[in-house]
Amino acid sequence: MTTSTRGAGKTPAVLVLEDGRIFRGRAYGAVGSTFGEAVFSTGMTGYQETLTDPSYHRQVVVMTAPHVGNTGVNDEDPESKRIWVSGYVVRDPARVPSNWRSRRSLDDELRHQGVVGISGIDTRALTRHLRERGAMRVGIFSGNALPDEGTMLAEVRQAPEMAGADLSAEVATTEPYVVPAIGEKRFTVAAVDLGIKGMTPHRMAERGIEVHVLPATATLDDVYAVAPDGVFFSNGPGDPSTADHPVSVMQGVLERGTPLFGICFGNQILGRALGFGTFKLKYGHRGINQPVQDRTTGKVEVTAHNHGFAVDAPLDQVSDTPYGRAEVSHVCLNDNVVEGLRLLDKPAFSVQYHPEAAAGPHDAAYLFDRFVKLMEGQRA
Repeated sequence: MTTSTRGAGKTPAVLVLEDGRIFRGRAYGAVGSTFGEAVFSTGMTGYQETLTDPSYHRQVVVMTAPHVGNTGVNDEDPESKRIWVSGYVVRDPARVPSNWRSRRSLDDELRHQGVVGISGIDTRALTRHLRERGAMRVGIFSGNALPDEGTMLAEVRQAPEMAGADLSAEVATTEPYVVPAIGEKRFTVAAVDLGIKGMTPHRMAERGIEVHVLPATATLDDVYAVAPDGVFFSNGPGDPSTADHPVSVMQGVLERGTPLFGICFGNQILGRALGFGTFKLKYGHRGINQPVQDRTTGKVEVTAHNHGFAVDAPLDQVSDTPYGRAEVSHVCLNDNVVEGLRLLDKPAFSVQYHPEAAAGPHDAAYLFDRFVKLMEGQRA
């Protein structure tokens, strides 16, 4: 990535997909060039949480909502200490942000953090293209001396693909830290950071849980050094087929029978730990309006998603695994993708989406309470 933090203004910009499709617009954010996997997010709000979600590392996010930046940027909503997206694509950026919490414009924040973006393109046409052709590599180029189309396309095709990418250690904390319980401490949880969002340990802290956040490279001994009542595996970027170390650690947790909860990447890790495969979705699920059914209750939830891979597990039967019987607990109502797993003989479950509701609906908040009940049952 090469960038300049000078104002973009009416600087020309070009978006080039690896299949040769080209969109021309104006620079938004930093001026320069960037590469990543082109994906689209269907959320109409919550762009600040999207930008700072580590799961978007090495992805260029296309916003399907036409107006972006209306509420500016504040200092309370980021999910991590920086913007993680590789690039940002919007149709009509707000000219003036308007919100009582706003401290600066989104354009200014993107420039400040060196994030190259593009505006003024037909994001509806781009989204339809990605739905039909699938997520693919992309480059955004801006500035007064743009390369020719052939050179830009060649550079896009030389960029690394998401399939086979091992990224969690690139976004995770390098040192352990503790998020204290709010109010009376009831439990201790070891949270393996594969790209954790800031609101996730906060949701556990609200329930009296002291959360010890550990690096993605944490060993099984590191996990149990904090004497956990439960173990949590977070969301994160990359291809789960490369995550052999987290899978091995999770298998150790399953063998000990400690209550376990995983979300997003953590769901894929549980799938692999149980012996299921994973696969890359055509264009993934990203946004805060995805319908999921909890098959254990029949309830339909509107949920927040950010995943391009899924677990390959049978929907219509209970499976035998090295750790007892397992079943699919949640399913996406749009395409029947596995959205959750649970063990029937051990206290372990996972979901493929984000129950912390940052940004997004609160329908899935009960999952943290379900985790608490597992720990209560184990203690009893």
